[in-house]
Amino acid sequence: MTDTTENTHVATDLETAMTDAAAAAPALAASLPADRAAWLRAIADRLDADADSLVELAVRESHLTGPRLSGELVRTTFQLRLFARLVEEGRYLEATIDHADPDWPMGARPDLRRMLRPLGPAAVYAASNFPFAFSVAGGDTAAAIAAGAPVVVKAHPAHPELSRAVARHVQAALEASDAPRGVFALVEGHETGRELVLDPRLTVATFTGSLTGGRALFDLAASRPVPIPFYGELGSVNPVFVTRAAAEARAQEIADGFAASMTLGVGQFCTKPGVLLVPDGSELGERVAAAVAGASGGTMLYDAIRDGYFASLAPLAERSDVELLAGSPEPADTPTPTLYGTDAATFAAHIDELLEEHFGPAALLVRYRSDAELLEVARALDGQLTATIHGEESDAADGPAARLAEVLADKAGRVLWNGWPTGVSVTYAQQHGGPYPATTAPHFTSVGTASIGRFLRPVAYQDTPDALLPPALQEANPWRIPRLVDGELVLPA
Repeated sequence: MTDTTENTHVATDLETAMTDAAAAAPALAASLPADRAAWLRAIADRLDADADSLVELAVRESHLTGPRLSGELVRTTFQLRLFARLVEEGRYLEATIDHADPDWPMGARPDLRRMLRPLGPAAVYAASNFPFAFSVAGGDTAAAIAAGAPVVVKAHPAHPELSRAVARHVQAALEASDAPRGVFALVEGHETGRELVLDPRLTVATFTGSLTGGRALFDLAASRPVPIPFYGELGSVNPVFVTRAAAEARAQEIADGFAASMTLGVGQFCTKPGVLLVPDGSELGERVAAAVAGASGGTMLYDAIRDGYFASLAPLAERSDVELLAGSPEPADTPTPTLYGTDAATFAAHIDELLEEHFGPAALLVRYRSDAELLEVARALDGQLTATIHGEESDAADGPAARLAEVLADKAGRVLWNGWPTGVSVTYAQQHGGPYPATTAPHFTSVGTASIGRFLRPVAYQDTPDALLPPALQEANPWRIPRLVDGELVLPA
């Protein structure tokens, strides 16, 4: 098992972390893609080699199951290696060259060359619900290092020993790979987290957590004399819309799927479906209630999350226009999967209160009377990470699904058809973001290779001598990466 006594000295003070990060930034920005790829693979290899001990430690601190955490660690090392491959391919730089053209239709065109460059030192605020994949060596850390940005990770207090153990592996891998000092650091403490986002040497911050905590940091980032980008994932209820045809054709399948997705990880996924819209008069509502009643509960991540979950349910229990369909809102060490119900008219009239996220195994079933009412609810939603449609082929052809999909594309970062939002694939095409309050920057993602864009900014060079250009833009293309040259994609020979 990992030696946790050694880990107590892994975290550093903020001043040292930021001084080292600022000093490392120029060297890291100029580092070879192959070197950064090697660093990422070295981190992944060390984590894989100590997988058993790390998972054991994570089970003890998070109350999550061993199989769940083993799978999450596999995802974590996979995404480290995926970013290594992305760096080597070079496409993320978006290197573009427009050679000088005296006959350009808009007048003589200068030689212009554009690419993405790292912003500089980055803060990553670790999440509680994914102790590996959204924590110390998670996707944000991998994306930042891949981009060439030094990382200072603010550990989450829900798993301090695991955070230190993973940080020790990250530091050891970087040292063994001859990475510059300051590429990575771990800091701890609530006040340190506040000071970190205000440090003038910081250039960008990412966060996954509550709306309250994320908004507080976002406001601090904007209040600085020099504001910085703050990419916060803050909250989402991930609504699911079931058409009448789907409810008639697949009632039990949908009921079982919803209950399984809603209670996965004791409902502590940011993509947990928290609102389900079903046709009024359908047996689907009863089947969903039965499926939720038959689902198992579990221990939540830590006491503060459990207490916050029950506090969020209290207002629902007091409403006369909302009924308890399954489970119980009564505080307990092991929460019972809980389902409330109301009608679409009530939901639309009180959407600010009824759309609140309940981070735990609870959801709200909403009964609608017509397709027009279903669309009205969709239009009233605020920003979401995901929105799901369960429909039949006839719905897609000439039913309500086409109109619903168009509305939901304006409301969510990912629109699903006949699936469930939990389980976010780490891919090139993934979008894990959405309009506020789902995230603070809807045009970016925190999952998938496109997440590297949060740590980069574009720079254009005009009529610049080749010797002064970054390697990616030099005529000889020493980094051998794909480039868009005079409007045509040119692959390295």
